[in-house]
Amino acid sequence: MLRFTVMELVAATRNRKKLVELERILDGTGIVLKGLEEYPDCPEVEETGETFAENSAMKALAVARHTGSPSLADDSGLVVDALSGAPGVRSARYAGEGASDTDNLNRLLSEMSGVPDSGRSARFVCVLALAWPDGKVEYFEGRVEGSIGHEPLGESGFGYDPVFVPEGHARTFAQMSAGEKDSMSHRGRALLKLRERLLSVK
Repeated sequence: MLRFTVMELVAATRNRKKLVELERILDGTGIVLKGLEEYPDCPEVEETGETFAENSAMKALAVARHTGSPSLADDSGLVVDALSGAPGVRSARYAGEGASDTDNLNRLLSEMSGVPDSGRSARFVCVLALAWPDGKVEYFEGRVEGSIGHEPLGESGFGYDPVFVPEGHARTFAQMSAGEKDSMSHRGRALLKLRERLLSVK
């Protein structure tokens, strides 16, 4: 395993909201996080994997090879029981390639129309892949159980946050503060595991 005096990670994302979330949870670690906007010539990676782990590893390895720095990638998604696990690994493009968050939300709510509260169980899953320049990949998983609401509520967050109500709560992720969401979210839980790992190698 390579060691770094100053830990610099390249986050394999051009999603500014996701990058801000990563920076917020890694704050105070001394880890310098860069986004792909600093590497405009970094090639796009097509997510062809069948699992969250496969997709996150593809992205992290490609970016680590291109930049020569450790790279962090995540693949996250919403798994809905009533939809046999959909949208799953296709969460970001559930309504088609190039679909917006609103498009994906509308398709989800349309397909959940008529499903009673007792059948609206779901979970968010996040698998982080940390790829090192020597080709080694480590994985960190987080998940949170909850249910799908009947309409979008809240202005915070992104993706499916306006319709996801975490277990034991009455508000959606989009109705919570950033700190509240981070404390229980799938990405937050995975990042805490990653944070512990990174601090152990600094």
